Amino acid sequence: MEIGKIGWLDMTVDDASGIRDFYKAVTGWQTEAISMGDYDDYVMKTPAEGEGVAGICHARGSNADLPPGWLIYIVVEDVEKSATSCKALGGTVLVEPRDLSGGRFCVIEDPSGAPAALYQP
Repeated sequence: MEIGKIGWLDMTVDDASGIRDFYKAVTGWQTEAISMGDYDDYVMKTPAEGEGVAGICHARGSNADLPPGWLIYIVVEDVEKSATSCKALGGTVLVEPRDLSGGRFCVIEDPSGAPAALYQP
């Protein structure tokens, strides 16, 4: 993953199963269920190649504090340093840096109020 690129896209909503079905019908995406214990979140995949392009997640567990809607994950070199810079420049850290999928991430809100995730592989 290259620093500065958008590395992933997630949607966090109350009804991930319903939204999964909506995007499956509208875009042709296929799905793969990812067990979160007592419920599933979903990887949305291209129909032809089965490439994972986005996640649709329930607003539960580790996603309970995430804002609803689509969330981009921007690849950064050092997630802690980026979170500190966010705060210093008038943004807010909504989810403090923590481990995720072989790396670290946090969720920020820029000074305009727009959220984004920062991901360090």
